[in-house]
Amino acid sequence: MTNVTVLGMGIMGAGMAQRLLDKGLAVTVWNRNPARSAPLGEAGARIAATAAEAVEGADTVVAMLAEDDASRAVWLGEGGALAAMKAGAVAIECSTLTAEWTRTLAGEAQARGVRFLDAPVTGSRVQAATGALRFFVGGDAATLDRAQPVLDVLGTESALLGPNGSGATLKLINNFLCGVQVASLAEAMGAIERSGLDADTAVRLLNAGAPASPMVKTMSARMLAREYDPHFYVPLMAKDLGYAGQTLAGLGITSDLAAAARERFLTAEREGFGERDISAVVEPLRGGSGS
Repeated sequence: MTNVTVLGMGIMGAGMAQRLLDKGLAVTVWNRNPARSAPLGEAGARIAATAAEAVEGADTVVAMLAEDDASRAVWLGEGGALAAMKAGAVAIECSTLTAEWTRTLAGEAQARGVRFLDAPVTGSRVQAATGALRFFVGGDAATLDRAQPVLDVLGTESALLGPNGSGATLKLINNFLCGVQVASLAEAMGAIERSGLDADTAVRLLNAGAPASPMVKTMSARMLAREYDPHFYVPLMAKDLGYAGQTLAGLGITSDLAAAARERFLTAEREGFGERDISAVVEPLRGGSGS
């Protein structure tokens, strides 16, 4: 399977498309804002005018979109991708979406003879560019086998978790844990700075002890340096925490943690940090501009 289409040229989609190009695959790209596709066109990708045009003749279609409504529009809306895909092709939805919508989309794909996986990823900009993503996969083993050559270019692991919706569910659990850590770290950083402690020393000690995790270490370095070049946008984490809260509620777990963490990211967005990295969630607690 060498003809691959990537739908969505955000940070992750663009990085994945470039990785596929670098490995010699024939790649077609599409984005709602065509300007975002231009760098991929210069790198050798075919740029399509519509999602439907993008998937014509594709063996594998990878989508990396913002949320449920965007996914619904791209796959099933006017000029949508799904109706234009050839029977037997594989649709891989890598976006962070609700399991409910993912299962609905899987049913729509299967009704059209299209194989479907939900396969959201862990990793960010660097991992997308270097083929170091991990895929949380919902679907069946035969479809995963068909998709594996493409997934192997993009990542280091494709873990089959169960039927469609399983990958989406674990991704929301994953991002719930990440979002709560980042929000709590922002509050901790605010407390450190307001109390007059030496921030560098305090963070070094925290990162050498029990609170440290890869997420805390990465985010604390960005917060200290006030470096908010986006790897993961603030509003997307707010969206993911909202979806995670819904998922937990559906399982009988009322998550005050998801709601509180989400409010931190919504506050950062309201205060002008919507185009910055999630580490910028600390800035409202500083009362600063983040510059």
